[in-house]
Amino acid sequence: KTVEKRVRSMYTDPNRIRADIPGTVEGNPVFIYHDAFNKDKEEVEDLKTRYRAGKVGDVEVKQKLARAINELLDPIREKRSYYEKRIDDVREILHQGTARARAIAGENMEDIICHMGLFRP
Repeated sequence: KTVEKRVRSMYTDPNRIRADIPGTVEGNPVFIYHDAFNKDKEEVEDLKTRYRAGKVGDVEVKQKLARAINELLDPIREKRSYYEKRIDDVREILHQGTARARAIAGENMEDIICHMGLFRP
């Protein structure tokens, strides 16, 4: 719902007050987002062609953008939900990762100190 609400409020071509008026795609934030997030490049090109010709409305263009963004975010949402239910596992993973990183950083610091001819206080 949040994505749809945000996309619906996006700025489009201010000179286009009706769907049957040809619109400008270049610099249009909705199409910039389509280029970035919509995996269906044929759909994007079709929307651009129809938008320039005044054959598609902003509502349809925005609905398809919201759908594309949600498709991109759905796997991320699922992973987040999975790990939210396993917070103890997350803490353990972070603890183990911190211990490994600390060990590697310690070795690196010893090498740096040795190569620079410095001594530990």
